[in-house]
Amino acid sequence: MKDLSLYVITVLVWGSTWIAIKYQLGSVDPLVSVIYRFGLASILLFLFCKIQGLSLKFSRKEHFFMAILGLFLFSLNYWLVYLAEVHLTSGLVAVIFSSIVFFNIANGAIFLKTPLERKMIIGALAGIIGIVFIFMPEIKSFHLGDTGFFGVILGFSSVLLASFGNIISARNTRNNIPVIQANAIGMGYGTLVLALVAVFLGKEFSFSYSVPYVGSLVFLSVFGSIIAFGCYLTLIGSIGADKASYAIMVVPVVALIISSVVEGYAWNFSGGVGLVLVVGGNFWALQKKTGISA
Repeated sequence: MKDLSLYVITVLVWGSTWIAIKYQLGSVDPLVSVIYRFGLASILLFLFCKIQGLSLKFSRKEHFFMAILGLFLFSLNYWLVYLAEVHLTSGLVAVIFSSIVFFNIANGAIFLKTPLERKMIIGALAGIIGIVFIFMPEIKSFHLGDTGFFGVILGFSSVLLASFGNIISARNTRNNIPVIQANAIGMGYGTLVLALVAVFLGKEFSFSYSVPYVGSLVFLSVFGSIIAFGCYLTLIGSIGADKASYAIMVVPVVALIISSVVEGYAWNFSGGVGLVLVVGGNFWALQKKTGISA
């Protein structure tokens, strides 16, 4: 039941962050907003560790792997996602990012010697085909020009980095590095890297004091970063990066369901078929025998 709860929380929270991110776009540069998000999340996690008396003493080697975690999972990959969405629609980026399942299966087999399972591969195929069906209108309108091709490269680069981050997290868990402390320190390193990039690019560190911006920033930091990443990376340590990554395929589906209520998104036959394939693919791949325990 613990794994199932972690999975559901991850999907529901990340599915709702799509709406919150919309309130982050505007007067503040997206890169700077990501810095605020993970910077605030890191500070809150450090405070939590202090209050709970959790040890923050780690070796240089452990700091190295936590820094790599932050670099791949809490900074560069997010920046590439935002850059990809400059050239592609969010739906196309969601389709690209769903391929992280295959990246995690491959990287898990290479770096963690995780055995390949037929159910996982079949479930991944069904899920990605479902994502393609859901975003079929955007795919049909896509033209692979210079800008589009660059966006695709950025999108897959972000997926590759995120997958490496997932594998590093699994490696850290195997080496008894606690998830909470790893996230606090990793997000700190990730924020520092993004801040250096922002300074190098001459970004303005402006801030919006509007209720929507501040509210969405707090939501993204607390729920989208601390809670969701905590659940997701704990899930990786429990069932593996390959199986845990199926949650990412369900996230855009949840986001569209929320959008249909909040923004009036209209479902069609293609979207319905896609929804069935995504849910079915997850159910097939994450049965009790090979995945989430009930």
